[in-house]
Amino acid sequence: MTERHTYQTGIIGNCAYLAHINKNTNVDWLCWPRFDSSFVFGGLLDENKGGEFSIRPNGEFTSSQFYLENTNVLCTEITNAEGRYRITDFAPRFYQHERYYKPLMLIRKIEPIEGNPRVRVKCKPVYNYGSIKQKGHRGSNHIEFNGADEDMQLSTNISLSYIEDEKFFALNEPKYLILTYGHELDAPIVSTAERFLRETIKYWRTWIKHSTIAGFYQHMVIRSALVLKIHQYEDTGAIIAASTTSLPESPGSKRNWDYRYCWMRDTYYVITSLNHIGHFEEMEKYFNYITDISFRDDVRYQPLFGIAGERILTERILRNIKGYKGNKPVRVGNQAYEHIQNDIYGQVLVSMLPLYTDHRFIFRERQDSTQWLDYLLAKIERTIDEKDAGLWEFRNIANMHCYTNLFQWAGANAALKMAKTIGNKEYEDRATVLIEKAAQHIEDCYDPVRKVYTHAVNSPHLDASTLQLILMNYLDPQSERAKDHLIALEKELKAERGLFYRYLHTDDFGKPKSTFLICAFWYIEALACVGRVDDAIKEFESIINYANHLLLFSEDVDENDGSQWGNFPQAYSHVGLMNAAHRIAIKLDRPIFL
Repeated sequence: MTERHTYQTGIIGNCAYLAHINKNTNVDWLCWPRFDSSFVFGGLLDENKGGEFSIRPNGEFTSSQFYLENTNVLCTEITNAEGRYRITDFAPRFYQHERYYKPLMLIRKIEPIEGNPRVRVKCKPVYNYGSIKQKGHRGSNHIEFNGADEDMQLSTNISLSYIEDEKFFALNEPKYLILTYGHELDAPIVSTAERFLRETIKYWRTWIKHSTIAGFYQHMVIRSALVLKIHQYEDTGAIIAASTTSLPESPGSKRNWDYRYCWMRDTYYVITSLNHIGHFEEMEKYFNYITDISFRDDVRYQPLFGIAGERILTERILRNIKGYKGNKPVRVGNQAYEHIQNDIYGQVLVSMLPLYTDHRFIFRERQDSTQWLDYLLAKIERTIDEKDAGLWEFRNIANMHCYTNLFQWAGANAALKMAKTIGNKEYEDRATVLIEKAAQHIEDCYDPVRKVYTHAVNSPHLDASTLQLILMNYLDPQSERAKDHLIALEKELKAERGLFYRYLHTDDFGKPKSTFLICAFWYIEALACVGRVDDAIKEFESIINYANHLLLFSEDVDENDGSQWGNFPQAYSHVGLMNAAHRIAIKLDRPIFL
């Protein structure tokens, strides 16, 4: 077996930006001022053109990383012959002046632990995806960088000469580096950094204390919840799939995509995971983002939108960037915004259902209920007999997909419940017609010989997305049909140690070579649903071994060696873990920690 590939970074963030910190101390990825902006540090995709922000010792070293418990504050400890030191990296986030303080500010605290370590700081930001090297100009206690859309400033109590000349210096007391974008730091360096650190730690630990997290593998769910939280762009409420672009699904596959956007197809799973942990503030922010998109005059939803609701996400290839481990192309933007993907109307309806059925929300506060329901029912009515690109966004293939019709069925059921809540008989009747029509399309996918639902009408291929027939209760989980369907999917799509392929038929890029992690978590949920709880626990305990050293999960996993691939960390892999753990906890009657 070849050596397992894992991503050697942790992430920090404050719901305004995300940064990846490598075990070697470098800031490997940081996009400013937004999730989808150019990187200012992009060594993840090109060690040379991506710039550098590192704090390394003299000579060879070993390193370890860990999060301060129940926070998004990351520590990297470096050891070599001279001594040992710790770097604490964080993005400030805390409550002050009746709002959340979440500046475009990266703080790095460097402190000696033992011995007499010498370190060298390199700070060489770039912009416009590596085509611009920012120029540094010395100030009194800072270096100002020009070349991005706005100036950046590095404030520090380290000698500026050591940084400008990239010289080693003795680390005999704590040192601080505060990098800001678009504003100057007009405050003391040491006391400000320490106060921000204390307040940020307090914020994250309070956030976790206010979470309702079930007692099955609680520590894994806590880390996943923290990951998901910082993938929300708080300004609008959008939740992105990942903070990275063009990390390949498998080496040489050319399946390298930009995931710094909000996918409508994942709305239901994200809302469900937030609901499980009791975080309604994040749910409502996401609801508002979806609602803003819903009331446009567009004929149809796009599969994905920008974090501020942008429609046009033109895909282009950066030919000047080497790519992760040489994997090209490097893409910015995502052509999938042009695709037809008709499950998303049902996704939105199902996601909004708690606003009308959960008494913690006051549905009468939603004055737009009638307009909103009419809008989405009309979308399903217009598209229910139409072929689409499907969940996996096939670029040149259209089908009548089982998964699409499932969410049209589920969405229409949700609309029926909402219509009854607001007392609208016309909408009840419209929803009932759609439920029946969607169910017929689903049944047209059933293969009675193999006792399985195929991925599309008149197709022999199987697809992990049809596991949702069980999870969404289209199939009674206790029925023989549900159990037979699950067995057939296992037989064809399950890989070693619980890993699961999306599908194995040829698509626009050939046959997939890596498994898709969220599908494994869907499989675990399905096992629990049909009563195979012991199998679900076994598979869950196997799958969690595919995390990196910080319990962060990628999008894809190679079944042969367990390597991590795809954009990282993948928010929806963590959503899958959260939902699977909750499903098992409920089956075990362990909804609270015991």
